[in-house]
Amino acid sequence: MREEFVAPCECAKVHTPRRIVLTGGPGAGKTAVLELIRQSFCPHVKVLPEAAGIVFGGGFPREEGAECRRAAQRAIFHVQRELEVMGDQHNAAIVLCDRGTIDGLAYWPGPEEQFWSSLLASCEQELGRYDTVVHLRTPRADNGYNNQNPLRSESAAAAALIDERLLHIWERHPRRFVVESSRTFLEKARRVLDILREEVPGCCRQHAVFSVRADDGAGDDSR
Repeated sequence: MREEFVAPCECAKVHTPRRIVLTGGPGAGKTAVLELIRQSFCPHVKVLPEAAGIVFGGGFPREEGAECRRAAQRAIFHVQRELEVMGDQHNAAIVLCDRGTIDGLAYWPGPEEQFWSSLLASCEQELGRYDTVVHLRTPRADNGYNNQNPLRSESAAAAALIDERLLHIWERHPRRFVVESSRTFLEKARRVLDILREEVPGCCRQHAVFSVRADDGAGDDSR
C-alpha cells in the first residue's frame, strides 16, 4: 500500500471534539480502514484503539459461559469509556472510536435491559455520546470474510449475525452511515474516507491519493 500526501495541517485552532464511531461485524475491515485514516488525516483526527483488543490482548480471560461473557463485556464497556475521555484531550477535532460502548449489546448473552442495568447506564445516554456512526458491513464467507486474526473466534455465520445485531442496535442513532461490502476493499475504504472528510473541520481536511495492491486484505478485527 502506498500513500501520497499534501502538506500536513498547520491549524492552531482550538477544536471542540466530536466523537465518531466506526463499527461493524467481525471481519468488516475496520482495522485496515483505521490505518488508512491515520495516514490520511492530520493529528486533529484522533484514532482510538479498540477496547476489546486491549482487554483480550492484555490477557483478560475469554471464556465461554454466560457470566464470563458478561464480565468481559462490562470490562470492555468501561475501557471504552475511559479511552474516550483520553481521546477528548490534546485538541482533537475528531475522536474516532474503534467501536462504541453500545457495541457490547451485540455480544451480550441476555436481554438488553440486563445489559444496561448491569452497567448503570441507558441506551439514550450512550447514543448521545456520539455525533456520527459509520457502520461497515461484514462480508459473506464467499465475499472476503476471513478469521485470520488470532483474537477473532467467529465463523462467517456468527460474524454475519453479530453484524445484523449491530445494524439494529445503532439504527436508533440519528446520524448513521451504512457502508455495504463492495467488490473490492478499496471501494469500501474510499467510501469511509469520503464520509470522514465531510466530518472534519475545513481547516483540517486532507486530500490523499491511495494506491492499494490487489492482494491487500480487508483488515481484521478482534471483536
